[in-house]
Amino acid sequence: MLQTNEIQRRFSSVEQAIGQAAQACSAERDVPSELRDCLQRLDQQSDLVREVIQTRDESRIRKVLDELEELGDRAKRVCSSGAQLTPRMRSAVLHMHDELSELKHQLH
Repeated sequence: MLQTNEIQRRFSSVEQAIGQAAQACSAERDVPSELRDCLQRLDQQSDLVREVIQTRDESRIRKVLDELEELGDRAKRVCSSGAQLTPRMRSAVLHMHDELSELKHQLH
């Protein structure tokens, strides 16, 4: 497993990507409710993840990141479902999903 400071550094990139996706979502009117819900939950969960990373408990870190990745997967599925999204919105969600997947991959 990565060192705690490396996890924190990588998670900062994930948080930034979540924030960008949440901002894009706020700026648009016609975002599917499932996508809006996923992004709100991702934003809320990211605070919990930061706290869990501080505990250095590998199993808890993996668990909360798994939950975050599930939400990211749901958001990506909405983007792939043919929903009418602006390129900015779609790009922000896909970037966020990539960041989450990369962090998850680095943990295993």
